[in-house]
Amino acid sequence: MLALSVLALGARQTVLAQETDDPVKIEIYKRFVDNRQGNPAAAYQAARDYLQKYNKDKDQYTDYLTKWVTFYERDERKRNLPGLINEKKFAEAYSTGAKILADEPNYLRAQIDLGYAGYLAASAKNESFNATALDYARKAISEIEAGKTPTEWAPFKGKDDTLAYLNYAVGFLTLKTTPDQSIDALIKAAQYDSEIKKTPSTYYFLAVAYESGPYKTLSAAYQANFANKPETPESKAALDKLNVVMDRIIDAYARAIATAGTDPKTEQGRKDWMTAMSTYYKFRHGGTDTGMTEFIATVLQKPLPPKP
Repeated sequence: MLALSVLALGARQTVLAQETDDPVKIEIYKRFVDNRQGNPAAAYQAARDYLQKYNKDKDQYTDYLTKWVTFYERDERKRNLPGLINEKKFAEAYSTGAKILADEPNYLRAQIDLGYAGYLAASAKNESFNATALDYARKAISEIEAGKTPTEWAPFKGKDDTLAYLNYAVGFLTLKTTPDQSIDALIKAAQYDSEIKKTPSTYYFLAVAYESGPYKTLSAAYQANFANKPETPESKAALDKLNVVMDRIIDAYARAIATAGTDPKTEQGRKDWMTAMSTYYKFRHGGTDTGMTEFIATVLQKPLPPKP
């Protein structure tokens, strides 16, 4: 509809010349018309110049140019958002995104970008946008799972890749505050055939989520209720639950180590993960690490175990 309006009013350039003897008005409007298709940035500047100089004219030309400027600025915000995120200008990105979504609340591309940008910001030690990013990421996941598609999937490879990265972002952003939710999101992220499935940090974060979530809770309860007391059916059941969680932690650390391979960038991480894994593994295997190397070597051949 806007395009039709553009054509209609563009054709009235000669009419404008007949309606006014102001050469400046005619020149500015001609500059807008001449650049509207090939150089919209120049057309935008001409439209702004026209509206600034003739803002008291309440006619079809000022009305049309006002609408054209509004739509141009909306499109420009959409074009600029990925660049702001790539340049790590997160405050500007979220401000721009808020304007985009105020105009178009269901614009999925912005929800995806802002959802994942929260992970990028937080991993750069800027957690100011965690809550906002979580809202965007969860809404985007819900919309995609319901069958909605964005204007384009890039920079991700497609639907599954986008869902993997968004769930990974949710897992990271909830790791400190709600580790149980982080576990759900990270397990979900690892189910998709994407780079996230092959990324060591996916499983390292999963191990940390198990440790700071269910393991911490179950361990504290066991120590408070059953430590240094004779075994009872209740204490055995509690220990069994704790053992299951420890097995999940062992599995997650093993996957982090296995996916890291021999990459020099992850060398320190592998050492730390091996140390952490060894503690749990020895506890579960009578004080020995026999079989641990073989477990790591074969862990990726097995499905990722579900949350207990």
